[in-house]
Amino acid sequence: MLVFASTNPNKLREVREILAPAGIELRGLAEFVAVLPEPVEDAATFEGNARIKAVSYARALGETCLADDSGLEVDALAGAPGVHSARYAGMGSTREERDRLNRKKLIEELRRQGAVDRAARLVCALCLADKSGQILFETRASFAGEIVDEPRGGNGFGYDSHLLLPDLNRTAAELSAQELNARSHRGQALRAFCAWLRRKP
Repeated sequence: MLVFASTNPNKLREVREILAPAGIELRGLAEFVAVLPEPVEDAATFEGNARIKAVSYARALGETCLADDSGLEVDALAGAPGVHSARYAGMGSTREERDRLNRKKLIEELRRQGAVDRAARLVCALCLADKSGQILFETRASFAGEIVDEPRGGNGFGYDSHLLLPDLNRTAAELSAQELNARSHRGQALRAFCAWLRRKP
Protein backbone atom coordinates (compact mmCIF):
# COMPACT_ATOMS: atom_id res chain seq x y z
CA MET A 1 0.00 0.00 0.00
CA LEU A 2 1.28 3.42 -0.96
CA VAL A 3 0.12 6.77 0.43
CA PHE A 4 -0.14 9.71 -1.95
CA ALA A 5 0.55 12.72 0.25
CA SER A 6 -2.20 15.03 -0.98
CA THR A 7 -5.74 16.04 -0.05
CA ASN A 8 -6.40 17.29 -3.60
CA PRO A 9 -9.04 14.93 -5.04
CA ASN A 10 -8.21 15.94 -8.62
CA LYS A 11 -4.54 15.05 -8.21
CA LEU A 12 -5.43 11.80 -6.45
CA ARG A 13 -7.77 10.80 -9.27
CA GLU A 14 -5.10 11.52 -11.90
CA VAL A 15 -2.40 9.62 -10.03
CA ARG A 16 -4.68 6.62 -9.50
CA GLU A 17 -5.55 6.54 -13.21
CA ILE A 18 -1.89 6.66 -14.23
CA LEU A 19 -0.70 4.07 -11.69
CA ALA A 20 -3.63 1.67 -12.15
CA PRO A 21 -1.98 -0.33 -14.98
CA ALA A 22 0.96 -1.01 -12.66
CA GLY A 23 -1.38 -2.49 -10.05
CA ILE A 24 -0.35 0.01 -7.37
CA GLU A 25 -2.88 0.49 -4.57
CA LEU A 26 -3.00 4.13 -3.57
CA ARG A 27 -4.51 5.92 -0.57
CA GLY A 28 -4.94 9.67 -0.17
CA LEU A 29 -4.45 11.61 3.06
CA ALA A 30 -8.22 12.05 3.44
CA GLU A 31 -8.53 8.31 4.12
CA PHE A 32 -6.68 8.63 7.41
CA VAL A 33 -8.78 9.48 10.45
CA ALA A 34 -5.95 11.03 12.43
CA VAL A 35 -5.51 14.77 12.01
CA LEU A 36 -2.10 15.16 10.47
CA PRO A 37 0.01 18.28 10.96
CA GLU A 38 0.39 19.96 7.57
CA PRO A 39 4.07 20.56 6.85
CA VAL A 40 5.20 24.05 5.90
CA GLU A 41 6.07 24.03 2.20
CA ASP A 42 8.65 26.79 2.30
CA ALA A 43 11.23 25.46 -0.17
CA ALA A 44 12.22 27.57 -3.16
CA THR A 45 11.81 24.70 -5.62
CA PHE A 46 9.20 22.11 -6.54
CA GLU A 47 11.71 19.40 -5.64
CA GLY A 48 12.23 20.87 -2.18
CA ASN A 49 8.52 21.03 -1.41
CA ALA A 50 7.93 17.49 -2.68
CA ARG A 51 10.67 16.29 -0.31
CA ILE A 52 9.13 18.16 2.62
CA LYS A 53 5.73 16.55 2.03
CA ALA A 54 6.99 13.03 1.37
CA VAL A 55 9.29 12.93 4.40
CA SER A 56 6.88 14.65 6.83
CA TYR A 57 3.85 12.52 6.00
CA ALA A 58 5.87 9.28 5.83
CA ARG A 59 7.17 9.85 9.35
CA ALA A 60 3.78 10.97 10.69
CA LEU A 61 1.93 7.95 9.27
CA GLY A 62 4.66 5.34 9.47
CA GLU A 63 3.93 4.52 5.82
CA THR A 64 5.80 4.85 2.55
CA CYS A 65 4.63 8.11 0.98
CA LEU A 66 4.69 9.47 -2.54
CA ALA A 67 4.38 13.24 -2.83
CA ASP A 68 4.36 15.67 -5.68
CA ASP A 69 4.75 19.39 -5.88
CA SER A 70 3.58 20.88 -9.11
CA GLY A 71 2.72 24.18 -10.69
CA LEU A 72 3.02 26.52 -13.62
CA GLU A 73 6.12 28.38 -14.80
CA VAL A 74 5.62 31.28 -17.23
CA ASP A 75 8.71 32.68 -18.93
CA ALA A 76 7.35 36.22 -19.28
CA LEU A 77 6.69 36.29 -15.52
CA ALA A 78 10.22 35.15 -14.63
CA GLY A 79 8.94 31.68 -13.80
CA ALA A 80 5.95 32.78 -11.72
CA PRO A 81 3.68 31.57 -10.30
CA GLY A 82 6.09 28.66 -9.78
CA VAL A 83 6.04 27.11 -6.31
CA HIS A 84 3.28 29.56 -5.37
CA SER A 85 0.93 28.26 -8.09
CA ALA A 86 -1.70 26.85 -5.73
CA ARG A 87 -1.94 30.09 -3.73
CA TYR A 88 -0.90 32.62 -6.38
CA ALA A 89 -3.82 34.99 -5.77
CA GLY A 90 -3.78 34.37 -2.02
CA MET A 91 -7.56 34.22 -1.82
CA GLY A 92 -10.45 31.78 -2.00
CA SER A 93 -12.19 29.67 0.62
CA THR A 94 -12.57 26.57 -1.58
CA ARG A 95 -10.16 24.84 -3.95
CA GLU A 96 -12.35 25.76 -6.94
CA GLU A 97 -12.49 29.41 -5.95
CA ARG A 98 -8.72 29.55 -5.40
CA ASP A 99 -8.13 27.99 -8.81
CA ARG A 100 -10.44 30.53 -10.48
CA LEU A 101 -8.79 33.49 -8.75
CA ASN A 102 -5.30 32.14 -9.52
CA ARG A 103 -6.18 31.91 -13.21
CA LYS A 104 -7.64 35.41 -13.16
CA LYS A 105 -4.46 36.84 -11.62
CA LEU A 106 -2.28 34.96 -14.12
CA ILE A 107 -4.05 36.51 -17.11
CA GLU A 108 -4.08 39.98 -15.54
CA GLU A 109 -0.32 39.78 -14.92
CA LEU A 110 0.37 38.67 -18.48
CA ARG A 111 -1.80 41.39 -19.97
CA ARG A 112 0.21 43.97 -18.04
CA GLN A 113 3.32 42.68 -19.82
CA GLY A 114 1.87 43.55 -23.24
CA ALA A 115 2.88 41.58 -26.35
CA VAL A 116 5.23 39.02 -24.82
CA ASP A 117 6.08 35.41 -25.49
CA ARG A 118 3.49 33.30 -23.68
CA ALA A 119 5.71 30.20 -23.37
CA ALA A 120 4.96 28.25 -20.18
CA ARG A 121 5.12 24.79 -18.70
CA LEU A 122 3.46 22.75 -16.00
CA VAL A 123 6.06 21.11 -13.76
CA CYS A 124 5.79 18.08 -11.49
CA ALA A 125 8.45 17.08 -8.95
CA LEU A 126 7.86 13.66 -7.42
CA CYS A 127 9.42 12.23 -4.26
CA LEU A 128 9.06 8.87 -2.53
CA ALA A 129 10.05 8.41 1.13
CA ASP A 130 9.91 5.29 3.27
CA LYS A 131 8.24 5.21 6.69
CA SER A 132 11.44 6.41 8.39
CA GLY A 133 11.60 9.44 6.09
CA GLN A 134 14.45 8.18 3.93
CA ILE A 135 14.14 9.40 0.34
CA LEU A 136 14.05 6.50 -2.09
CA PHE A 137 13.26 8.13 -5.42
CA GLU A 138 12.94 11.58 -6.99
CA THR A 139 12.15 12.85 -10.46
CA ARG A 140 10.96 15.96 -12.29
CA ALA A 141 8.99 16.35 -15.53
CA SER A 142 7.44 19.22 -17.47
CA PHE A 143 4.58 19.78 -19.92
CA ALA A 144 5.16 22.71 -22.26
CA GLY A 145 2.74 25.00 -24.07
CA GLU A 146 1.71 28.63 -24.15
CA ILE A 147 -0.80 30.65 -22.17
CA VAL A 148 -4.05 31.82 -23.79
CA ASP A 149 -6.25 34.56 -22.32
CA GLU A 150 -9.57 32.77 -22.61
CA PRO A 151 -10.07 29.46 -20.80
CA ARG A 152 -10.88 26.52 -23.03
CA GLY A 153 -12.10 23.05 -22.10
CA GLY A 154 -13.91 21.49 -19.18
CA ASN A 155 -11.46 18.76 -18.22
CA GLY A 156 -8.40 19.00 -16.02
CA PHE A 157 -7.99 21.48 -13.16
CA GLY A 158 -5.76 24.29 -11.99
CA TYR A 159 -4.26 26.12 -14.99
CA ASP A 160 -5.07 23.41 -17.57
CA SER A 161 -7.71 25.48 -19.36
CA HIS A 162 -5.15 28.21 -20.16
CA LEU A 163 -2.24 26.02 -21.32
CA LEU A 164 -2.48 25.69 -25.09
CA LEU A 165 -0.62 22.87 -26.81
CA PRO A 166 0.35 24.39 -30.19
CA ASP A 167 0.79 21.05 -31.96
CA LEU A 168 -2.82 20.14 -31.18
CA ASN A 169 -4.34 23.63 -31.00
CA ARG A 170 -6.09 22.45 -27.85
CA THR A 171 -5.59 23.32 -24.22
CA ALA A 172 -4.74 20.70 -21.63
CA ALA A 173 -8.34 20.97 -20.42
CA GLU A 174 -9.61 20.04 -23.90
CA LEU A 175 -7.82 16.68 -23.81
CA SER A 176 -9.42 13.48 -22.60
CA ALA A 177 -8.02 12.01 -19.40
CA GLN A 178 -6.17 9.40 -21.46
CA GLU A 179 -4.64 12.02 -23.79
CA LEU A 180 -3.63 14.25 -20.89
CA ASN A 181 -2.08 11.47 -18.84
CA ALA A 182 -0.09 10.28 -21.87
CA ARG A 183 1.84 13.54 -22.15
CA SER A 184 1.36 15.59 -18.98
CA HIS A 185 4.02 16.51 -16.45
CA ARG A 186 2.45 14.26 -13.83
CA GLY A 187 2.04 11.39 -16.27
CA GLN A 188 5.71 11.58 -17.28
CA ALA A 189 6.90 11.71 -13.67
CA LEU A 190 4.73 8.78 -12.60
CA ARG A 191 5.85 6.64 -15.52
CA ALA A 192 9.45 7.32 -14.49
CA PHE A 193 8.47 6.17 -10.98
CA CYS A 194 6.94 2.96 -12.36
CA ALA A 195 10.07 2.32 -14.44
CA TRP A 196 12.19 2.70 -11.27
CA LEU A 197 9.95 0.25 -9.43
CA ARG A 198 10.39 -2.31 -12.20
CA ARG A 199 14.18 -2.01 -11.96
CA LYS A 200 14.25 -2.57 -8.20
CA PRO A 201 15.70 -5.96 -7.16
